[in-house]
Amino acid sequence: MLKTKNLSVAYGKNTIIPDLSVSIPQGKITALIGPNGCGKSTLLKTLARINKPVAGEIFFNDKPLSSYGDKRLARSLSLLPQILVSPEGITVRKLVEYGRSPYLSHWGRLGQEDKSIVEQAMQQTGVSEFADKSVESLSGGQRQRAWIAMVMAQDTEVVMLDEPTTYLDMSHQVELMNLMQQMNAQGKTVVVVLHDLNQACRYCDHLIVLEQGQLVAQGSPDEVLTESLLDEVFDLKAKIFNDPISNTPMCVAI
Repeated sequence: MLKTKNLSVAYGKNTIIPDLSVSIPQGKITALIGPNGCGKSTLLKTLARINKPVAGEIFFNDKPLSSYGDKRLARSLSLLPQILVSPEGITVRKLVEYGRSPYLSHWGRLGQEDKSIVEQAMQQTGVSEFADKSVESLSGGQRQRAWIAMVMAQDTEVVMLDEPTTYLDMSHQVELMNLMQQMNAQGKTVVVVLHDLNQACRYCDHLIVLEQGQLVAQGSPDEVLTESLLDEVFDLKAKIFNDPISNTPMCVAI
């Protein structure tokens, strides 16, 4: 569905991704993992066309990403960035309504279908009871769910999430990962940047491991997560066990 060919991305003279060819499988949850500064977020933002490549190409549904108009792309790809800033005083409902922006006419009015999608997104994320409250008045977990609702209201084929569990406590992390699986069950292809390797293995179908902007490994958690990879890429001495609940690989530091 999404693939890069000889992709290079830089910030000024600092090359973050030197030459990357990788594919995102359709209909799966793919986690981008790797040590800090390896290019995970840079790759995600480049796939969302926020960053401009220095060289190489990105293809979406076998067409160059550059050939898509802004509105068409916004109906196909959505991104929840790492840093979330909402306008002061904006309500949850209004924030979620922003997700329908790519579908509105030049008059900018929500139709009945748009309103129905907004209501459904708030229900699915459990923020309906906060609909008329300001986003800034919510707790961290509630606020994150409101942003997820906005992404769900955008109703795109591909949903990209950049470190969505950062600053959330354990219960809210699990809640968010379950929402991610719900989106995938609705037919969405999900791409997520994660730091927690056990979360990546438990909730994701496909892992892409990066180091210094280069592909180290990709495949299912069973194929990718090995003790040697943890040592070489993450400088982590660990043992791999089978998670008795999810039946997925689980690493334990030693």
